[in-house]
Amino acid sequence: MSKRRIGTIAAAMLLAAAGIIGIAGGGSPANAHHSFSVFDMTTEQVVRGEIVAFEWTNPHTWTWMDVTSEDGSVTRWGLEGMSPNFLGRRGWSKNTFQPGDEIEAVIHPLKSGEPGGTLLRATLEDGTVMTMFGGGA
Repeated sequence: MSKRRIGTIAAAMLLAAAGIIGIAGGGSPANAHHSFSVFDMTTEQVVRGEIVAFEWTNPHTWTWMDVTSEDGSVTRWGLEGMSPNFLGRRGWSKNTFQPGDEIEAVIHPLKSGEPGGTLLRATLEDGTVMTMFGGGA
């Protein structure tokens, strides 16, 4: 067999091996893309406050709100939400929350007790309820 023929066969074998490795590696699922382990998924908590900012960003939206306690002190809360793509199919937009809006948010709070959580649904000033899950495509 000629050197050229051996080289061609070797190259074909390398390409085939690379293809098999690529298929095997590409077919494995990413089961732990993002973890909800920091949130107390067994508890729903209601927080009421004023929107400071709504970040319409990937991979997750963020809602920042100031919550005033009974003693008058104000605490900034950070609420993680689903992606803009996911929320857009459920009627949300980058303008759903505006600075100064008063909302009531239902969340799974952080296990640490810090002021934050993952947003489940929010009631706007006009009574509209915006949900993170359900509905949409």
